[in-house]
Amino acid sequence: MPQREVSNQIINVDSAKLPCHVAIIMDGNGRWAQARGMSRTHGHRRGAEIVRPIVTECAELNLDALTLYSFSTENWTREQTEVNFLMELYVEYLLAERQTMLDNNVQFRQLGRREGLPNSVLDELDRTVELTSKNTGMTLSLALNYGSRAEIVDAVRDIAQQVQQGDIKAADIDEALIASHLYTAGLPDPDLLIRTAGEMRISNYLLWQISYAELYIADCCWPEFDLAELYKAFDAYTNRQRKFGSVPTT
Repeated sequence: MPQREVSNQIINVDSAKLPCHVAIIMDGNGRWAQARGMSRTHGHRRGAEIVRPIVTECAELNLDALTLYSFSTENWTREQTEVNFLMELYVEYLLAERQTMLDNNVQFRQLGRREGLPNSVLDELDRTVELTSKNTGMTLSLALNYGSRAEIVDAVRDIAQQVQQGDIKAADIDEALIASHLYTAGLPDPDLLIRTAGEMRISNYLLWQISYAELYIADCCWPEFDLAELYKAFDAYTNRQRKFGSVPTT
């Protein structure tokens, strides 16, 4: 059984029991900073720094996918100075982390609408997608300008257009067809959804995809989320019985 060193402790990892796809709502950056007398932007920068060790660990564990909720369609209503800072931070992050992705055989993709994102962000997103396109390891998805209801609306529009054009019939529409038109097409559904900062809500995140995901709520804010916290989530996941609506056999 593989071993990992986490917080100066050796942990035995049963790879067969780990989730294939982990989705994370990275919440609490601003609250973490304000509680320490710092600006919200300081919290966002610290939160961006936390991403690298989490991505690296998940890649080394050979997870299929890691999806991070970074900026929602509703986040545009925040103060313009904070939004501008976040857009600049995405550019910095993508430039700084490309080599880490390449070193760990990580393939990158963006989930969400492109409309509204600055050209500087779009350019770096596209460049990162291109440079990592031949990687064969874990898929890292950044949910940026993402909203699950918007995603479903976009999928329905695409399917309706295909029906109108006569490419498919209404009777052909099933769950698989809808899934193939979502931003996450080609990815397995998340097995584990982690939310930080102790919040008990989904916040319009992967509503279709997490139908049977296990939920884990971490009390710490995202800037405090480390590998020890990640393994707490994994431990909780491996000790649950996933029934998918059926009655488990003894």
